Amino acid sequence: MAKTQVNEDFISCKVSPEELDELLAKGWRHFGIYFFRYSLVYHENKLYHVLPLRIRLEKFKLSKSLRRILRKNSDLEHKIHPVKIGSEEVVLFEQHKTRFKRNPPNSIYDFICPISSVPCQVMQLSVFLNKKLVACSFFDVGLESVSSIYAMFDLNQSKRSLGIFTMLLEINFAVESKKKFFYQGYAYKEKSFYDYKKRFHAVEAYDWNSGEWKELNQRELLEL
Repeated sequence: MAKTQVNEDFISCKVSPEELDELLAKGWRHFGIYFFRYSLVYHENKLYHVLPLRIRLEKFKLSKSLRRILRKNSDLEHKIHPVKIGSEEVVLFEQHKTRFKRNPPNSIYDFICPISSVPCQVMQLSVFLNKKLVACSFFDVGLESVSSIYAMFDLNQSKRSLGIFTMLLEINFAVESKKKFFYQGYAYKEKSFYDYKKRFHAVEAYDWNSGEWKELNQRELLEL
């Protein structure tokens, strides 16, 4: 059977929580008001098969390595609030983007609208060390889902695994909010920078051919 190839996008300034759930369940993502989904991507002259990922929260549990990350960062404070981009966030973004050697993003507003209700409810997670902002992430809130959008952290604190730490805090928010799914974003079938997203318990991947979500380790999903 021929493999499905998807490459679609649209612009929307407003989607409801129910509509957001439906879009996420069909492999859609968004940066600001730009919504997109694609099943293949070329990167550094190599073809990658895209895997939209989510965690089924009723089955989620912490591994030993994730517990270590939580303990390592127990001295940090955090708060979750509507999006508010200020000078601290801009400085952190400009530092963080230097880790991307190819095609670094231009602005934090490439990912986030300045208004937290556009195109849906977008929340900000801010992490502090001695009152200094050392990590920040942004996520959507749907009716039954939470979806991670973008995360950034102080490169001087790289040993703390702050990217995973913010994801764990987002997952905790989703669990406490009684959501069903946490969407981590895209990864690739092939080995890549995004493999850390695959290492959580209860991870499912979207099958572009059937339109169904399957446990990541199911053999039929990986036979692309």
